[in-house]
Amino acid sequence: QVHLVESGGGSVQAGGSLRLSCAASGYTFSGNCMAWFRQVQGKEREGVGLIFFMGNVTSYADSVKGRFTISQDNVENTVYLQMNSLKPEDTAMYYCAADEKYGCTWYVGTYKYWGHGTQVTVSS
Repeated sequence: QVHLVESGGGSVQAGGSLRLSCAASGYTFSGNCMAWFRQVQGKEREGVGLIFFMGNVTSYADSVKGRFTISQDNVENTVYLQMNSLKPEDTAMYYCAADEKYGCTWYVGTYKYWGHGTQVTVSS
């Protein structure tokens, strides 16, 4: 059974940095993909970034490109989201997601496994 656990959220001032972690158990990184999404209460969940483990290929939403970086630790079975130059509009609950069937997509509905989320709050 796959379990995803996010950590690392918190409150920072604009311009600050945070590193989120997503620890995965029961999920094989090789040949698969993992994604980060975020959601503001009352709004739809939106994609932040993807990592395709084979080849370590990453992709980012335009809103975070150049500021956020996804990386993987195959030994720890953990994916990280390094967030720099944070803005108040980055405030949201951040989730990691994984799936073995559909590969890397930006669509919420294609991900079977989700963590419970970690809150990021950026103050101006």
